[in-house]
Amino acid sequence: MILWPMVWALLTASLWRAGASQILFQETVTVLYPKIMRPETIECECVNISCDTVYWFRSFPDQGKVQFLGRCNNADRVNYGNDVDITRFKFNKKGSSSFVLRILNVTEQDTGIYSCVLKDKRNTEVWKTGVLLRPGVTPPTPPPKKKPKPPVKPVCSCPKKTQSRDGCSSLVLWPLVGVIAGLALAVTCTVYYFSRLPKKCRHRFVKKRQML
Repeated sequence: MILWPMVWALLTASLWRAGASQILFQETVTVLYPKIMRPETIECECVNISCDTVYWFRSFPDQGKVQFLGRCNNADRVNYGNDVDITRFKFNKKGSSSFVLRILNVTEQDTGIYSCVLKDKRNTEVWKTGVLLRPGVTPPTPPPKKKPKPPVKPVCSCPKKTQSRDGCSSLVLWPLVGVIAGLALAVTCTVYYFSRLPKKCRHRFVKKRQML
Protein backbone atom coordinates (compact mmCIF):
# COMPACT_ATOMS: atom_id res chain seq x y z
CA MET A 1 0.00 0.00 0.00
CA ILE A 2 1.33 3.45 -0.94
CA LEU A 3 1.45 5.81 2.02
CA TRP A 4 0.67 9.13 0.32
CA PRO A 5 0.63 11.25 3.51
CA MET A 6 4.11 10.05 4.38
CA VAL A 7 5.41 10.75 0.86
CA TRP A 8 4.06 14.29 0.82
CA ALA A 9 5.33 14.96 4.33
CA LEU A 10 8.85 13.94 3.29
CA LEU A 11 8.66 15.98 0.10
CA THR A 12 7.36 19.05 1.93
CA ALA A 13 10.03 18.82 4.61
CA SER A 14 12.79 18.51 2.01
CA LEU A 15 11.76 21.62 0.02
CA TRP A 16 10.06 23.98 2.47
CA ARG A 17 11.13 27.57 1.96
CA ALA A 18 10.16 30.43 4.22
CA GLY A 19 8.03 33.05 2.51
CA ALA A 20 6.98 30.80 -0.41
CA SER A 21 3.26 30.34 -1.02
CA GLN A 22 2.42 26.73 -1.89
CA ILE A 23 -0.51 25.10 -3.68
CA LEU A 24 -1.05 21.36 -3.43
CA PHE A 25 -3.10 19.65 -6.15
CA GLN A 26 -4.81 16.45 -4.97
CA GLU A 27 -5.00 14.84 -8.39
CA THR A 28 -5.72 11.22 -9.23
CA VAL A 29 -2.47 9.26 -9.41
CA THR A 30 -1.65 8.01 -12.92
CA VAL A 31 -0.06 4.56 -13.14
CA LEU A 32 2.21 3.72 -16.09
CA TYR A 33 3.50 0.28 -17.04
CA PRO A 34 6.47 0.88 -19.39
CA LYS A 35 8.32 -2.01 -20.97
CA ILE A 36 11.91 -2.72 -19.95
CA MET A 37 14.56 -0.87 -22.00
CA ARG A 38 11.94 1.39 -23.60
CA PRO A 39 11.71 5.18 -23.16
CA GLU A 40 8.99 6.76 -21.02
CA THR A 41 7.77 10.38 -20.83
CA ILE A 42 6.19 12.13 -17.84
CA GLU A 43 4.62 15.55 -18.31
CA CYS A 44 4.11 18.33 -15.76
CA GLU A 45 1.56 20.92 -16.86
CA CYS A 46 1.41 24.45 -15.50
CA VAL A 47 -1.87 25.30 -13.76
CA ASN A 48 -2.99 28.76 -12.58
CA ILE A 49 0.52 30.22 -12.66
CA SER A 50 3.07 31.38 -15.23
CA CYS A 51 5.71 28.68 -14.73
CA ASP A 52 9.36 29.63 -14.63
CA THR A 53 11.03 26.49 -13.18
CA VAL A 54 10.17 22.87 -12.51
CA TYR A 55 11.69 20.56 -9.86
CA TRP A 56 11.51 16.80 -10.40
CA PHE A 57 11.47 14.21 -7.58
CA ARG A 58 11.27 10.46 -7.25
CA SER A 59 9.87 8.99 -4.04
CA PHE A 60 10.11 5.46 -2.66
CA PRO A 61 7.08 4.99 -0.36
CA ASP A 62 8.19 1.57 0.87
CA GLN A 63 11.59 2.96 1.91
CA GLY A 64 10.41 6.37 3.10
CA LYS A 65 12.89 8.16 0.82
CA VAL A 66 12.65 11.09 -1.60
CA GLN A 67 15.26 11.71 -4.28
CA PHE A 68 15.81 15.07 -5.99
CA LEU A 69 16.31 14.37 -9.70
CA GLY A 70 16.90 17.88 -11.02
CA ARG A 71 15.45 21.16 -12.20
CA CYS A 72 14.74 22.88 -15.51
CA ASN A 73 13.73 26.46 -16.32
CA ASN A 74 12.11 28.20 -19.29
CA ALA A 75 15.51 28.61 -20.97
CA ASP A 76 16.08 24.81 -20.80
CA ARG A 77 18.88 25.26 -18.27
CA VAL A 78 19.18 21.99 -16.36
CA ASN A 79 20.71 21.05 -13.00
CA TYR A 80 20.87 17.44 -11.78
CA GLY A 81 20.71 16.04 -8.26
CA ASN A 82 23.25 13.72 -6.68
CA ASP A 83 23.59 10.16 -8.03
CA VAL A 84 21.31 10.83 -11.02
CA ASP A 85 22.21 9.15 -14.33
CA ILE A 86 22.35 12.16 -16.64
CA THR A 87 22.58 9.88 -19.69
CA ARG A 88 19.07 8.46 -19.09
CA PHE A 89 17.16 11.28 -17.34
CA LYS A 90 16.38 14.26 -19.56
CA PHE A 91 14.52 17.48 -18.61
CA ASN A 92 13.18 20.05 -21.05
CA LYS A 93 10.41 22.59 -21.64
CA LYS A 94 7.43 21.62 -23.80
CA GLY A 95 5.54 24.46 -25.45
CA SER A 96 4.61 27.38 -23.27
CA SER A 97 2.71 25.64 -20.45
CA SER A 98 4.42 22.36 -19.51
CA PHE A 99 7.70 20.60 -18.72
CA VAL A 100 8.73 17.04 -19.59
CA LEU A 101 10.82 14.36 -17.90
CA ARG A 102 12.09 11.65 -20.27
CA ILE A 103 13.60 8.39 -19.01
CA LEU A 104 15.64 6.43 -21.56
CA ASN A 105 16.02 2.64 -21.38
CA VAL A 106 13.72 2.14 -18.41
CA THR A 107 14.74 -0.59 -15.92
CA GLU A 108 13.08 -2.17 -12.89
CA GLN A 109 15.22 0.08 -10.65
CA ASP A 110 13.30 3.08 -12.01
CA THR A 111 10.17 2.03 -10.11
CA GLY A 112 8.76 4.86 -7.99
CA ILE A 113 6.51 7.90 -7.86
CA TYR A 114 7.67 10.75 -10.10
CA SER A 115 6.29 14.13 -9.05
CA CYS A 116 6.98 17.73 -9.93
CA VAL A 117 6.89 21.13 -8.24
CA LEU A 118 6.27 24.16 -10.45
CA LYS A 119 7.48 27.61 -9.48
CA ASP A 120 6.95 31.10 -10.89
CA LYS A 121 8.99 34.30 -10.48
CA ARG A 122 6.95 35.33 -7.43
CA ASN A 123 8.04 32.22 -5.51
CA THR A 124 4.61 30.61 -5.81
CA GLU A 125 4.92 26.81 -5.84
CA VAL A 126 2.42 24.33 -7.27
CA TRP A 127 2.85 20.75 -5.97
CA LYS A 128 1.45 17.98 -8.16
CA THR A 129 0.70 14.42 -7.06
CA GLY A 130 2.74 12.70 -9.77
CA VAL A 131 2.91 9.44 -11.69
CA LEU A 132 3.53 5.93 -10.39
CA LEU A 133 5.98 4.11 -12.67
CA ARG A 134 5.94 0.27 -12.64
CA PRO A 135 8.38 -0.95 -15.29
CA GLY A 136 7.99 -4.52 -16.52
CA VAL A 137 4.70 -5.07 -14.67
CA THR A 138 1.73 -6.38 -16.62
CA PRO A 139 -1.14 -3.88 -16.42
CA PRO A 140 -4.41 -5.18 -14.96
CA THR A 141 -7.10 -6.33 -17.33
CA PRO A 142 -9.80 -3.68 -17.69
CA PRO A 143 -13.33 -4.73 -16.75
CA PRO A 144 -15.51 -5.92 -19.65
CA LYS A 145 -17.60 -3.28 -21.31
CA LYS A 146 -21.31 -3.49 -20.70
CA LYS A 147 -23.37 -4.26 -23.77
CA PRO A 148 -25.88 -1.55 -24.62
CA LYS A 149 -29.46 -2.47 -23.91
CA PRO A 150 -31.70 -3.03 -26.97
CA PRO A 151 -34.01 -0.13 -27.74
CA VAL A 152 -37.46 -0.39 -26.21
CA LYS A 153 -40.28 -0.48 -28.75
CA PRO A 154 -42.90 2.21 -28.22
CA VAL A 155 -46.19 0.93 -26.84
CA CYS A 156 -49.51 2.49 -27.86
CA SER A 157 -50.94 4.42 -24.95
CA CYS A 158 -54.44 4.60 -26.40
CA PRO A 159 -57.20 3.41 -23.98
CA LYS A 160 -58.68 0.02 -24.82
CA LYS A 161 -62.24 1.41 -24.65
CA THR A 162 -61.52 3.89 -27.42
CA GLN A 163 -60.13 1.11 -29.64
CA SER A 164 -63.20 -1.10 -29.03
CA ARG A 165 -65.54 1.76 -29.88
CA ASP A 166 -63.78 2.44 -33.15
CA GLY A 167 -63.99 -1.24 -34.04
CA CYS A 168 -67.70 -1.49 -33.20
CA SER A 169 -68.61 1.66 -35.14
CA SER A 170 -66.94 0.29 -38.25
CA LEU A 171 -68.78 -3.04 -37.87
CA VAL A 172 -72.17 -1.26 -37.60
CA LEU A 173 -71.53 1.35 -40.28
CA TRP A 174 -70.87 -0.92 -43.25
CA PRO A 175 -74.01 -3.12 -42.87
CA LEU A 176 -76.10 0.04 -42.44
CA VAL A 177 -74.72 1.44 -45.67
CA GLY A 178 -75.59 -1.85 -47.40
CA VAL A 179 -79.18 -1.74 -46.17
CA ILE A 180 -79.65 1.86 -47.30
CA ALA A 181 -78.18 1.05 -50.69
CA GLY A 182 -80.54 -1.95 -51.05
CA LEU A 183 -83.60 0.14 -50.17
CA ALA A 184 -82.59 2.82 -52.63
CA LEU A 185 -82.20 0.20 -55.36
CA ALA A 186 -85.66 -1.30 -54.59
CA VAL A 187 -87.38 2.09 -54.74
CA THR A 188 -85.64 2.92 -57.99
CA CYS A 189 -86.74 -0.37 -59.57
CA THR A 190 -90.37 0.09 -58.42
CA VAL A 191 -90.60 3.62 -59.81
CA TYR A 192 -89.08 2.48 -63.05
CA TYR A 193 -91.57 -0.46 -63.28
CA PHE A 194 -94.67 1.74 -62.84
CA SER A 195 -93.35 4.30 -65.24
CA ARG A 196 -93.25 1.63 -67.94
CA LEU A 197 -96.89 0.34 -67.43
CA PRO A 198 -99.69 1.50 -69.83
CA LYS A 199 -102.09 4.09 -68.49
CA LYS A 200 -105.05 1.63 -68.41
CA CYS A 201 -103.19 -0.87 -66.26
CA ARG A 202 -102.15 1.84 -63.91
CA HIS A 203 -105.80 3.09 -63.71
CA ARG A 204 -107.07 -0.38 -62.91
CA PHE A 205 -104.36 -0.89 -60.29
CA VAL A 206 -105.31 2.36 -58.59
CA LYS A 207 -109.04 1.56 -58.76
CA LYS A 208 -108.51 -1.85 -57.14
CA ARG A 209 -106.55 -0.27 -54.31
CA GLN A 210 -109.41 2.24 -53.71
CA MET A 211 -112.02 -0.56 -53.56
CA LEU A 212 -109.94 -2.36 -51.00
